Amino acid sequence: MRPLLKKLPPSIAALLLQSAAVVLMLLTVNVTGRYDSPLLFALLCGLLAATFSFFAGLAKWWLVIQLMFAPALVLMLAVELPPTLFLGAFLLLLLVYWSTFRTQVPLYLSSNKVWHALEHLLPVAKADSGFTFIDLGSGLGGVLTHLASIRPDGRYIGVEAAPLPFFWSWLRIRLGSHRNCRVQWGSLWDCDLSQYDVVFAYLSPVPMEKLWHKACAEMRPGTIFISSTFTVLDQAHHETVQVDDLHHSTLFIWHM
Repeated sequence: MRPLLKKLPPSIAALLLQSAAVVLMLLTVNVTGRYDSPLLFALLCGLLAATFSFFAGLAKWWLVIQLMFAPALVLMLAVELPPTLFLGAFLLLLLVYWSTFRTQVPLYLSSNKVWHALEHLLPVAKADSGFTFIDLGSGLGGVLTHLASIRPDGRYIGVEAAPLPFFWSWLRIRLGSHRNCRVQWGSLWDCDLSQYDVVFAYLSPVPMEKLWHKACAEMRPGTIFISSTFTVLDQAHHETVQVDDLHHSTLFIWHM
């Protein structure tokens, strides 16, 4: 059963395990004839779902989600909030996490200290030429606008698939009048990395191996590939930069 679940997207695997926990609890109630309260039932469902998820090998944050989902649902129903509130929350989450279901890359925001660390990794300024920098999964555009202000000799491009972060970063660039900076809505897999001197990514562990192969196939010799927090397994990095921020971020650097 575990190998089968491994082939599924984590969200689908989590849903199946949550459903299995509910079915098992319903069978238990039917057999024992004991049902104390909806909240206790939900708590037991959550505990079972989290246990199933642990043995299925889901990431740690899924265990918390599985544990809290059913109790949170029961509590929300007990409060009797208007249905439009739930619809609004769902639409907001959809706009923010748009493609997370498919890409398994949630919205991670780089800290200000990471922005400052990146300043020192950009190519040396030259009077007769600039450089190009791309942020794969540029989120709210913080990296782009900061570097565009600090190093105006560069050209900065971001790619973002989620509608709300894309619009936020587009607005941020326009209001800040960053003429050397732009963001495009789309998939990072459609980007031609051969056009850039520096490629930066802050994604998740899931796509890193695929992204590494893409970088090796497309990036030019002498360019730099930087990943924040998530490294590429079995690929030795040339440098690391430890950032003293809340998450103790690490920048992994490869010279292509």
